[in-house]
Amino acid sequence: MIIYWSNEDQAYVVEVPELPGCMADGRTYQEAVANVEVIIDEWIKTAEKLGRPVPQPRGKLMYA
Repeated sequence: MIIYWSNEDQAYVVEVPELPGCMADGRTYQEAVANVEVIIDEWIKTAEKLGRPVPQPRGKLMYA
């Protein structure tokens, strides 16, 4: 998850790069993370229902 503050929206935004289009927001950091956890579940269920592949988690990213 990538979490950042959006001045435009006045909210925390959470993006899930492994799941295209999967993102959520919230007034607090905790609310944004809780919201995206629901959206991740819905994203996966929808992909499975439509017969689309669900990417495997990439795990921890390595930084140089």
